[in-house]
Amino acid sequence: MSLTSLSFKELRETLDSKKASSREICQDYLDRAKKQNSQLNSFISFVDEEKIYQEAEIADQKIAEGQANPLTGIPVAVKDLICTKGHKTTAASKMLSEFVPPYDATVVQKIRQAQAPIIGKTNLDEFAMGSSNENSAFGNCRNPWNTKKVPGGSSGGSAACVASEAAPLALGTDTGGSIR
Repeated sequence: MSLTSLSFKELRETLDSKKASSREICQDYLDRAKKQNSQLNSFISFVDEEKIYQEAEIADQKIAEGQANPLTGIPVAVKDLICTKGHKTTAASKMLSEFVPPYDATVVQKIRQAQAPIIGKTNLDEFAMGSSNENSAFGNCRNPWNTKKVPGGSSGGSAACVASEAAPLALGTDTGGSIR
């Protein structure tokens, strides 16, 4: 069984029992995400692999020390509307295509405190103002179950990457009810 097909609970058990490391899990998800992205376009960008593996190694150390929390070592994708210090946050807009925030959003701070490696930034409707994920400056996101359809919602990239097992968890936002 592939690591990317495990549930969150199974991933946690796999990490805690040391059947796989966070680095191995991150590698599997990152490989899958990059392989699928040309077809699904669920990610706008990926975090530098060296940074991902550094975060994974810190998580593995916390697990070995018995200091893991539920998120420790589990890779997370973040909607490209949410600021990530040192990594582009475009809001799916050409206007922000080179914007690198000098700070992390509070939710990203909490993910980092939990030692959950962030693998990439997901596609969305520009500035989250839409309901189909077809209005991104970086191209449409596609539904992994039927690529002729859209995933829906402004957080379609986050939904598509989880549905396609390219990330076990992804942050989205709810501007006008798209998540609900």
